[in-house]
Amino acid sequence: MEKAIAVIDIGMTNKKVAIYSHRLELLDIRKKNFEPLMVDGLESHDLEGMEAWFFATLKSFSSYYDIGAIVVCTHGATFVCADAAGKPVLPCLYYTYEPGPEFQNRFYALVGDPNQLQASTGTPNLSALINSAKGLFLAKERFPEAFKKMAYALPYPQYWGMRLTGKAGVEGTYIGCHTYLYDWEKKTYSSVARKLGLEGKLPFPLKDSWETLGTLLPDIARKTGLSPSTIVTMGIHDSNASLLPYLIKGFGSEFTVNSTGTWCVLMHPQDRYGFASDELGKVVFFNRSAYNKPVKTAIFLGGKEYEVWTSLFAAIAATRPGAAEKQGAACQSAAVGQRIAEQAAAGQPALAPDPSVYAAILKERSAFILPEIVPGSGQFPGSVPQAVEGGVRYPLVDIEAATARPAFLADRAKAEAVLNLSLVIQTMVALERTGLAVGHRIFTEGGFRNNADYNAILAAALLGNPVFLTDMSEATSFGAALTGLAALEGGEPSALAGLFTIKQIRAEPMRGLDGFDDYRKEWLRLVAAAR
Repeated sequence: MEKAIAVIDIGMTNKKVAIYSHRLELLDIRKKNFEPLMVDGLESHDLEGMEAWFFATLKSFSSYYDIGAIVVCTHGATFVCADAAGKPVLPCLYYTYEPGPEFQNRFYALVGDPNQLQASTGTPNLSALINSAKGLFLAKERFPEAFKKMAYALPYPQYWGMRLTGKAGVEGTYIGCHTYLYDWEKKTYSSVARKLGLEGKLPFPLKDSWETLGTLLPDIARKTGLSPSTIVTMGIHDSNASLLPYLIKGFGSEFTVNSTGTWCVLMHPQDRYGFASDELGKVVFFNRSAYNKPVKTAIFLGGKEYEVWTSLFAAIAATRPGAAEKQGAACQSAAVGQRIAEQAAAGQPALAPDPSVYAAILKERSAFILPEIVPGSGQFPGSVPQAVEGGVRYPLVDIEAATARPAFLADRAKAEAVLNLSLVIQTMVALERTGLAVGHRIFTEGGFRNNADYNAILAAALLGNPVFLTDMSEATSFGAALTGLAALEGGEPSALAGLFTIKQIRAEPMRGLDGFDDYRKEWLRLVAAAR
């Protein structure tokens, strides 16, 4: 029997275990969410709860599938401080925690000038703990005695790999993802790693994501029902997993993958590493691809913004007369989104959205939604989340508290249209910062594949750049599975190009958006004035 691949795909919102065949067919998938644990006033990941669910799910799958390899892919900005056996010695903190300006100042006083660090490590100054080195610095400050007991600072995929195999390692995609810990110029760990006292605690050398870390520990094999000979790969960063199929299929460098989830991650492969002088200080950085090549990248919390605002729209709608009818309309909208996803998977064009509501918004230029849900996390540092109507600003905190609300939020269709315009404008800025040129293709992956309005507006705004959806409904898990199959076959992922195709479904530009450029200029002016 041909071996199957199990992918443990850990997102900030969804945790998944997906099973792929030796022909890269998605055979099964299960998902679960986990609430954070509070430790010393800090949100931390429920590692024990996640582990128990992963093992139980693998055991259930082991009855149906002959699993030969396990691949772990995870969201970024997360390290686990572990002892020599791979067990955590302190909490695994959420990267969304903002310790405040005094902490940020202490960090840079220790590690050096942000612009110089960006030039050498490819990492910009991001807010909260989105730079992994900041999370490690906070752990050192808040849990000093436990920090001293640390034997390994393990990137999140490799932490899970060590739990499975008992072996420590590091691969390139995660250590090269806005961590401040890898020096692109010296091709080794950075001065920041040294100043944080991480010498010898970050395994070296860096491995490829499809290399084998080890096989299952006997105890883990018993808990999962899998063979002790089951191999575990080095693991991979989730955004780089989404990018990998395009690299394998030889798309070159004239494309950008718009990987959407909690984060929108815009990735443009490059021939060489390096910033232009005017890029330093901006929220643009270099990821390290599975082939250890530079990928110019820009991010923003688009999925999180969509989740927060649409939940708020629903709550406001539920408090108004006729809420039952509006709830029915919301269900209908969800059904439309599902049909869009099914059409994309079948290689059919997405449903054409109704542009009339957008035409009215663009003509009035009165209603706006501005970023950022986590200030400093995206392309507009200093901007705080708010709605604007008729020139009056309504901070998100006031809207949530119901102390002040713009009228347009009560109109669900209009509110979602304003939000989609905001997300498209943020995407455009991120695309520009990754070096988008006329003719480059844009591929929307992840949750926003199902947002027909978003893709139609983006296509209309960038007529010189064809926007495509693809048939990869679980792009991250699929990319990770490619590395698992490569490990099973003892080769590189590039050898698997003939096993799959990437169907390209063109997003048709929305008509009637003649006022978009003026609306975008006003949106940008409002953001700039708010800083």
